Amino acid sequence: MASVKPVVVYPPAADGGRRVRVDDQFLGIAYGLLDVAEFLRRAGIEDADAAYAASSGLIEWRGGGPGTWDDGSG
Repeated sequence: MASVKPVVVYPPAADGGRRVRVDDQFLGIAYGLLDVAEFLRRAGIEDADAAYAASSGLIEWRGGGPGTWDDGSG
């Protein structure tokens, strides 16, 4: 059985933006950890900051971890 995490950060697009989803809700495009943290705060995780976003076990990072903001094409 696959592990399901409530927050998914998708691989970077050509512009470096990464789609962010919580459960079935699309929250927006993040261009860095501060954006991910803001989306988490809006989703109800009030204490989320960049460090939380980088280390939280609730987040499934696809196509690279929290330090990846380039699709590699540039």
